[in-house]
Formats: sequence, C-alpha cells, structure tokens
Amino acid sequence: SDITVLDGIEKITGERPVFYKADVSVNADMEKVFNENKDAVAIVHFAAFKAVGESVQKPLMYYQNNIQGIINILSQMQQNGINNLVFSSSCTVYGQAELLPVTENSPILKAESPYGNTKKISEEIISDTVKSDKNLNVVSLRYFNPIGAHTSAEIGELPIGIPNNLLPFITQTAIGMREKLSVFGDDYNTPDGTAIRDYINVVDLAKAHVLSIQRLLEKKNLTNYEVFNIGTGKGTSVMEIVKVFETVSGEKLNYEITKRRPGDIEQIWADTSKANDILGWNAQESLENTIKSAWEWEKKLASLKTNKPD
Repeated sequence: SDITVLDGIEKITGERPVFYKADVSVNADMEKVFNENKDAVAIVHFAAFKAVGESVQKPLMYYQNNIQGIINILSQMQQNGINNLVFSSSCTVYGQAELLPVTENSPILKAESPYGNTKKISEEIISDTVKSDKNLNVVSLRYFNPIGAHTSAEIGELPIGIPNNLLPFITQTAIGMREKLSVFGDDYNTPDGTAIRDYINVVDLAKAHVLSIQRLLEKKNLTNYEVFNIGTGKGTSVMEIVKVFETVSGEKLNYEITKRRPGDIEQIWADTSKANDILGWNAQESLENTIKSAWEWEKKLASLKTNKPD
C-alpha cells in the first residue's frame, strides 16, 4: 500500500486513523502497538501477503509474514485481554473444489499455492487457539476475489510494482502503464476456456467486516469461532471481466493468451447463504459498477501523476 491511503480515508470518513509503521511478523512491533492501545476492543487483521503467483516464487516470505503475523496477533490479544478478532481468510482454503459453489462446510483440500496454505494454516491456528481460550471470539471471512475502489475514488487498489491481481493489471494496461495483459490459460474446462472466479466489490467486502465486528461486540456469535464466505455467489471468467471492462471504460484492451500460471485453480465461486442468513450481509454492487470504480480510481492516479510538479 502507500501512506497516501490515510489521506483518502480521512476525506471519506472525516477521521484520520492512527498509523504505525510496523511489521506484523515482528512481535516487538506488535507489542508496541498493543501496549499503546489498551482500550482496544476488537482487532481486524488484514496484514498478509496475498498473491498466489508470488507465493509460488517466494514461499518462505509468505510463511514468515502470514503465519508469524497471526501468531503475534493472537499472542498480543491474549496478553492484553482483547477478545474479538475478524480475520481475513480466503477461498483458496478450498483448493480446487469438486462441487461448486463452495459452502463453509466444503472440504478444506490441499492448497494449490503457498498463499492458500498460509490461510489454511492460519485458520487451524485460530481454531486451536479458541478451543484453548474460551474468552476469545473470532470471525474468519473467506474472501473470494475483491475488486474495485471506493466510489469517491479517494481510496482503491494500489499495488507496488507489477500487479499480481487481474483488475489492477487491466486498468494499468488500459491507462498505458503496462504494454499488455497476460491471460493465464484458455484451455480450462470452462465455457470460454479461461479461469473463473467470484469477484466481490471491495466496499461490499468492507461492510461484511463492520457486521462481523458488531456481531462479536454484541455477542451474537453462535460459537467462539465462526466462518463466512464473502462473495457474490456468481462465477465470472477472466475473459468476461476483460469484456465488461472494455464496455464500461470504452477502452480496447491489449491482451494475449499465455500458459497457465502455477498455483491457479480452474474455477470457484461461493455459496453465500450463510453470510446472507446469519451475518445479515449481502453483496449489492454490480460487476459493471465495480469495474467502473476501479477504472475511475486508475484515471485519478494518472491525473495526479500528470499534475505533479517536477
């Protein structure tokens, strides 16, 4: 991310978050944050590396950050008497599911990537910890594929270096930062041959966190460890995303079909009925508006660079 995200949050909410430049995998850093925030009542833990392809190339980096991070968070929560945690999990814990859509009771299969494995292991660590500590209450949200930006274009996805995720690579290609988009494989067993994912609007995803925190603070959780799928319930292929982007942006995208990427699964989408019925959450934003928000964000970033003084 980038420090300017704080400016965007302040413009949207009217409040500037307290910020620490810290490493979640370094316990001394977390100790300082927790010691200086004794009145905290809940933690939302987002701090993980999240790219499937990169995790295949740099597995130790992913295990170090993602596993040590959740261990440090849980340890500090116990030491400081903070009992509520919302954890960012992932649909990658399902691996390549045999039955679609996946429910929260679908088998947790062997992970296809080190990233997916870190989420699977993190969930196991959380599960074991809540069994041993009856004061601890955790909600794990299994994200499907978050995309888009805030409609104000004040905050959005800002990958450092070459994007590992589809939509920012599309928008960066369309704006001229990248020569072309690589579509990884067109020989999957899907209607158009490209991989299928469940693309969820990032603001809808954020709202699921708000509901999860409220659920924990109001003690509405049915058990001290709950898991919810957060997706749209609909699968969309890579080529469908490309075509929707071209439609909403009016831009023709330069792309090429390349070989499959290691670690990628063929297709997955969510059964969200548990989140709908129990958490009281529903995905609301359309795919078209979500992709449009990402394009508006990309154009704003480009205008800021253009207008920046030398």
